[in-house]
Amino acid sequence: MFRTALRNLLAHRTRLLMTALAVLLGTAFVSGTLVFSDSVNKAYRDRTSRSLDDVAVSVTSTGGGPGAPGLDARTAERIRALPGVASVRPSVTGTVVVADRHSESAGSDWGSTGANYVPGADGKDRRYPLVEGRGPAAAGEVALDTRTAGKTGARIGGTVRLAVDGPVLTKKLVGTVRTDDPRVGAGGSLALFDTATAQKLLGTKGRFDELVVTAAPRADRNALTARVRTVLPDGAQARSGTELAAEQSKAIDEQTGTIRKTFLVFAAVSLFVGIFIVANTFTMLIAQRTREIALLRAVGASRRQVVRSVLIEAGLLGLIASAAGFLLGLGVAVGMRSLLDANGAELPDGPLVVTPTSALAALGVGFLVTVLSAWLPSRKAARIAPVEALAAVDAPAGARSLVVRNTIGAVLTGAGVATMLYVSTLRNARDLTVPMAGSVLTLTGVIVLAPLLSRPVVHLFGRLAERVSGVSGRLARRNALRNPRRTAATASALMIGLTLITGLTVTAVSADRGVDRMGDQDLTADYRVDGAGGRGLDPATARALAKLPGVAAAVPLRVTGFDSAGDPAGIRGTDVAAVGKVTDLKVLKGSLSDVRGDRVAVSEDYARKRHLTVGSSLPMTFYDGKRGTARVVAVHSENDVLSDVLAAPSFVDPHLDRVRDQSVLVKAAPGKTDGLRARIREALGGNPAVKVASRDELRRSAAGDIDDVLYLMYGLLGVAVVIAVIGVVNTLAMSVFERTREIGMLRAIGLSRSGVKAMVRLESVMIAMFGAVLGVGLGLFLAWSGGHLLRTSFPQYEMVVPWERIGVFLLLALAVGILAAAWPARRAARLNTLEAIGAQ
Repeated sequence: MFRTALRNLLAHRTRLLMTALAVLLGTAFVSGTLVFSDSVNKAYRDRTSRSLDDVAVSVTSTGGGPGAPGLDARTAERIRALPGVASVRPSVTGTVVVADRHSESAGSDWGSTGANYVPGADGKDRRYPLVEGRGPAAAGEVALDTRTAGKTGARIGGTVRLAVDGPVLTKKLVGTVRTDDPRVGAGGSLALFDTATAQKLLGTKGRFDELVVTAAPRADRNALTARVRTVLPDGAQARSGTELAAEQSKAIDEQTGTIRKTFLVFAAVSLFVGIFIVANTFTMLIAQRTREIALLRAVGASRRQVVRSVLIEAGLLGLIASAAGFLLGLGVAVGMRSLLDANGAELPDGPLVVTPTSALAALGVGFLVTVLSAWLPSRKAARIAPVEALAAVDAPAGARSLVVRNTIGAVLTGAGVATMLYVSTLRNARDLTVPMAGSVLTLTGVIVLAPLLSRPVVHLFGRLAERVSGVSGRLARRNALRNPRRTAATASALMIGLTLITGLTVTAVSADRGVDRMGDQDLTADYRVDGAGGRGLDPATARALAKLPGVAAAVPLRVTGFDSAGDPAGIRGTDVAAVGKVTDLKVLKGSLSDVRGDRVAVSEDYARKRHLTVGSSLPMTFYDGKRGTARVVAVHSENDVLSDVLAAPSFVDPHLDRVRDQSVLVKAAPGKTDGLRARIREALGGNPAVKVASRDELRRSAAGDIDDVLYLMYGLLGVAVVIAVIGVVNTLAMSVFERTREIGMLRAIGLSRSGVKAMVRLESVMIAMFGAVLGVGLGLFLAWSGGHLLRTSFPQYEMVVPWERIGVFLLLALAVGILAAAWPARRAARLNTLEAIGAQ
């Protein structure tokens, strides 16, 4: 039977080509994802291990923040005197924003790093190898990593502008260095100072953030860590290099694991779509080989042997396609890196990592998917009786009843729809198990019901086609309805892709419009000023902006958190008298003029949840551990700019580690908007650590993030759609082969070549449009029912149907139907009439 399976595979290699291509694409996605995640994981690990090569023990302060008590020169000397210690490197780190040529941040907000340069006996710091120049040795000097130096446009001896936590500083660039710091490698920047300057700018004089201990040759690092712990002051902790490496590895695994899971979900969708194509192909092949299989049964082949023959054929096809898919997956892995880097991921450089696990997983998945997809067709083949060898080859197979299938489909669909209707009533978006289960049930039920649904939908499109193309349209409709199972299986592959694309599009567009409404309704300020990376602003910033000509109001916002009876909430301190100028704040009860001291205003939703009204007392436990009680004097409408509780700055300031404004909202005086942004930047000295964004820019930024994610999803789901198109081509090509004699008879009685082409094209269009209608309809339903969950955390969310994009999807489905039929239609039209009539 193995030789029989191999012969069948070789005999039908052209008809199986499209099926192999579908499996190939699916496994390429799987192998590409695994290779990509392994490569990124190794690149991160290599960079981290290089940065920890000489770290035997790391001593840090547990007090938090730069310059926290516990680490000073005396501590470093005590550690240096311990047996087994080769050296102790005192380290100071913090946030330093370097200005590029346009006075913007030269690095990512979260990766803008500042540190001290610690030269050894040779005058060089091993942690930061010099590329050009020398290390900083005086207060007015700085060294940068090579990439950041390039962005500033400064050369050795030139000046660099940077900011720490105050006005812009200008320093002389004396050197450039290389670094293995993952933050810098992932798009950040590095500025190095001499130790005294770094302590002054980033911490407290005489204090360090970390002491890096290097072990002497052959020293026991675990024992050294224990000895270091004995000399540490209170508020300090020591961890071995091994412990640090393990922590870093865990963090890297979590980061790359998230990426791996995300891409594997889309790979699974692609393979799921491929299942329909494989099953459809083998069903049609078995129908075409009925007489051949009956002869095998007549000469002694058992049912088990027939099943085994079909499964072996499928397994060989799966292995070949998976092997090719694995090789293609290497290119996919390279493409994924480029795609994410283009979207700002800035992944570390490293070699492509191909592990046996990736290869075996790709081969195994492709093999199993193909074999499992062919299992039901193989069972059908085993039921062919030997007597069918004597039957006419063109005798149509008896149509099997769809009663059982329709019953199962109705139950699944009903359960799924009921679950999603229940989801639409939920107000808690934390547990996604129920909506995911409901979506899967609904999608599965519709797939099972697809043969039943195909009749009215295809009949409708067929009537339209008949009016346009006459006889060709009528023949196309009858061909599509002849085998509803086949039509449904072919259309279902396209339906799955369009269901996901439609659902994502509706959700993303609705969220985008919600962001617009949120900005229009709540924020009335013309500009928002923020510290880069969320580091906050000095309170003097708001005072300086308020005095700027053309500014009607500059309102600072400070924020902290508290807990009341186990319910966490946020409290925002601001100039209550001026906040109405920069945000649309509607007071429902009480008066904002009474907000002072320990008197606060609360949002309508928070008041309802906590049963508060004007005059109520609100017990509060702040995040710094202090307790207090506030009195509610006003209730205001929901406002996204403000927190649950609104208070005067004097009430919030005692609970902040440092008094900082989270942001400053600036309202222009009437007719003074033009040029205000430039004046704000000028007033702040072109500080690269300060971000100035208009209201429109804030909305576009939020919408841009949504659009970026949506287009990435389009690209990933596009693979599933391509596989679905392959399925349509494959089904039509095999259908043409199956109907060779029929087409010959049609040509003999007068149907022209163009009529044959039109018949095949219209059949393809009907199948594609059937899948598109089901996909779009199901996607809209899932987006509507599941979208209700977003309102719990995003009150401005309201479902918006982007009809223009839905129209584009339907037009693309129409184009898919036309393009998929190009080759099968041409092949059908070129059949020789006499040879076709005599075909067996």
